[in-house]
Amino acid sequence: MARQRARDDEAVRITTAGVSHEEDLRKRQKRYLLSMTLRSACFVGAGVAGLAGSSWLWPILIVGALVLPYVAVVLANAQANRSDGFQLRSGAYGAPELEAAGSHRAGLGGR
Repeated sequence: MARQRARDDEAVRITTAGVSHEEDLRKRQKRYLLSMTLRSACFVGAGVAGLAGSSWLWPILIVGALVLPYVAVVLANAQANRSDGFQLRSGAYGAPELEAAGSHRAGLGGR
């Protein structure tokens, strides 16, 4: 019965391997570079908006330029955790497959 159930079910994966250290580092460096580029664009945009006479745009860009370094560091330090949404099944897989110690002897005539 247990063998038939095992053949009918799909294989259960034990682990999911994450990306390599080099690939993870490369992705984090790209995110940091993108954030710092956006920060530089905020500084330049704030200067242009201030010279153009925009009274509401340049403070927003300055705040963005001041907040982006924190966001960039947090994103750069966040390592990739691979999760494919796979969850282990419960129920039959948690049930013991072996019989209790004395239960098989009762049917054999008390050997």
